[in-house]
Amino acid sequence: MNNTPFTEKHIALGAKMAAFAGYNMPISYTGINEEHHAVRTNAGIFDVSHMGEFMLKGPGALDLIQRVTSNDASKLTDGKAQYSCLPNDNGGIVDDLLVYCVETNKSYMLVVNASNIEKDWEWISKHNTGGVEMHNISEKTALLAVQGPNATAYMQQLTDMDLTGLKYYTFCKGTFAGVDNVIVSATGYTGAGGVEIYFEDKDGDADKVWSEIFRVGTPNGLKPIGLAARDTLRLEKGFCLYGNDIDDTTNPIEAGLGWITKFTKDFTARPIIEACKTNGATRKLVGLVMVDKGIPRHGYTVQDAEGNEIGVITSGTQAPSLGKAIGMAYINTAHAAEGTDVFVMIRDKGIKAQVVKMPFA
Repeated sequence: MNNTPFTEKHIALGAKMAAFAGYNMPISYTGINEEHHAVRTNAGIFDVSHMGEFMLKGPGALDLIQRVTSNDASKLTDGKAQYSCLPNDNGGIVDDLLVYCVETNKSYMLVVNASNIEKDWEWISKHNTGGVEMHNISEKTALLAVQGPNATAYMQQLTDMDLTGLKYYTFCKGTFAGVDNVIVSATGYTGAGGVEIYFEDKDGDADKVWSEIFRVGTPNGLKPIGLAARDTLRLEKGFCLYGNDIDDTTNPIEAGLGWITKFTKDFTARPIIEACKTNGATRKLVGLVMVDKGIPRHGYTVQDAEGNEIGVITSGTQAPSLGKAIGMAYINTAHAAEGTDVFVMIRDKGIKAQVVKMPFA
């Protein structure tokens, strides 16, 4: 397994470690519920250095991004970011990603999922017919996400950059915790607010940043958080996880990602995706709240009252903020309306659930 710059620190803190996307990652420290509530109510720090980062530079960078992503990156200016996806030739999703505009029309950073780094790099490279300068900086880039309603205020103590003024999906670049050329963004995936801190792992900078964050954060109750709580946090907000809720077979329209799919430009498989929007998707990603006792899990089937299979669970958990079991599922469109009763098959028994609007909390 690969290690991040912070692996030994997680072990020293007593984290439960496990393999994730080829990396030795902290799953939990003191327990999912405690960590989840720490982020929702105060602040927590996640090591997400396993994520991938690509730099695309040169006069053709924007054109390449426009051709391979679904969102309209021409709307981006310096210091702005957007959520997008990479459609494949069949209208499925190679990956979902973030596009950061470092310098308009000249320099962009793409942030991709850890499990898809190689696949995404090959896909984008295949479409790089204009000689765009590409750099895979994943291995040398450290990334910490400090999330929660108080996280930004705590991190403001470590920089002269205006972090408290950062709007959602914007970023700034400067000195943070005594380290230069740090990107700090407001693009978190917990729905709890906070910042993400990107910097090059060199000359002991990882140790410096980690120590400084805990120096100002610990007296205020900042906690280290594992990937298990990250999953419950994102699920409560209805955020998709690649490999669970979206994959190479998923059309962005049926996944509820029409808002990042702009037909004002040409991109891979645009006609297929546009046809899905025009004709209507046959299935739809919806939220489910369990009415009867049971927790929906990835891969469980969903039935209607007559016992007909109408869908499948993609993600599910006992939601710490709600005290209820929730899930996301692809459901046949005819049964996907809010308020519809459905039945999740758990141990060969149909457990009642209801289709609800997301986010859950």
